[in-house]
Amino acid sequence: MTSDTILQFEDVTKRVFSGDNEITILNKINFKLKTAETCAVVGPSGSGKTTLLTIAAGLDRPSQGKVFFKNQDLSYQNEDQLALLRGQAIGFIFQNYQLIPSLNVLENVLLPLEIKGDNNEDGARELLERVGLKERILHYPAQLSGGEQQRVAIVRAFVNKPQILFADEPTGSLDSESAETAIEAMFELNKIQHCSILLVTHDHTLANLLDRKIILKSGSIIDDA
Repeated sequence: MTSDTILQFEDVTKRVFSGDNEITILNKINFKLKTAETCAVVGPSGSGKTTLLTIAAGLDRPSQGKVFFKNQDLSYQNEDQLALLRGQAIGFIFQNYQLIPSLNVLENVLLPLEIKGDNNEDGARELLERVGLKERILHYPAQLSGGEQQRVAIVRAFVNKPQILFADEPTGSLDSESAETAIEAMFELNKIQHCSILLVTHDHTLANLLDRKIILKSGSIIDDA
């Protein structure tokens, strides 16, 4: 694994059972993601995109093969070690935002920092201002539009300065205008932090904005450019 590689899949295969039938979700996946590189994973429903993302983040384990984060073989990490890695080095953006309804915007954004014992409120406020949410800091998720909620989720993903960000259909629940604003927010924050991004999407227009695009079909990579 070279020094400029942050994530590497080596012959990663994932199989699950449905009754007596064994189903292969991912089949011998090989790729490397460089430090500060942005990469989209596209493909039809059922192609294995989300499974690839969850395995990359250490939220699931492959049936065969290995996943390396920098120089760490994730297969040798226990759940506590994986949780620590995610808290310190990884950011997440989900399709359904996953904001906590009882917390306001600022409190939602500060949550990853509080878990680490940090409380850089000024930094959180600065990021929220950069994505146009300065006037929404004390609002609760129910008081926000879907696009605003996703921008909050994007700031939350960046607030602990991750080395890599995983995004699962980040515009899937948004109309085209809100989606465009959310993606602009993601790229705006990444201009500051220069983290690697691995993003799953059905949207080829969004995928084409990233440095690279991997196409999955039936659990296999059919194109990587």
